[in-house]
Amino acid sequence: MGDEVEVRVHGMWASTYSKRVELALKIKGIPYEYVEEDLMNKSQALLEYNPIHKKVPVLVHNGKPIVESLVILEYIDEVWPDHAPRLLPRDPVDRARVRFWSGFLQNQLLESVLKLVMSSGEEQEKALDELHEKMTIMEQEMGDIIPKDISSIQSKSLGLLDIQVICTLGAYKAHEQVLGVKILDPHKHSLIYAWVNAMMDLPMIKEITPPHDNVVNFIQMIFKINPSA
Repeated sequence: MGDEVEVRVHGMWASTYSKRVELALKIKGIPYEYVEEDLMNKSQALLEYNPIHKKVPVLVHNGKPIVESLVILEYIDEVWPDHAPRLLPRDPVDRARVRFWSGFLQNQLLESVLKLVMSSGEEQEKALDELHEKMTIMEQEMGDIIPKDISSIQSKSLGLLDIQVICTLGAYKAHEQVLGVKILDPHKHSLIYAWVNAMMDLPMIKEITPPHDNVVNFIQMIFKINPSA
């Protein structure tokens, strides 16, 4: 790359979407520069790189911006195909299945987590029930995707779905502490519980995971800002 930075990520430390991009680059061993954005005072660079949504993350590759986290992940996999592991399978059928479950995690599971954080009382109980129902569906229908042997989970074998699960459920302990609810129960959803915790124990994932107390404080701040919570 010489003296010029080839890859730059504009993100925010607590953003689920930003962490997806950072994880993908880390997993594939692609060096990058990280630029922390203050979302209350967005940089001119962010506004120029993403003029439509004005949001993080933005991947800047050779001066060209790519936006939307899942689009960025596929871009990373296509531009650096020789950097193992592949985030999406080579086989078209397997790749289509991964994209389907990627959509489920994005539009169903993450949505339920956000509802849980942004609600209280009966609405929060309903959101928790919905989240558990969706995790039940995952365990029933993703049986051949969710690893049964957690010893096989390694940084070099992580893919698109692993990244999404880490970024959606990886902070479950902080959420449980703040919300006072049980999100991941090893008895109700043993496969997902083992999957999440095995990935969170990987050195590479620990390196990029924000400190627990910082996440707790961030969730508490959301509660104070959101009048329904």
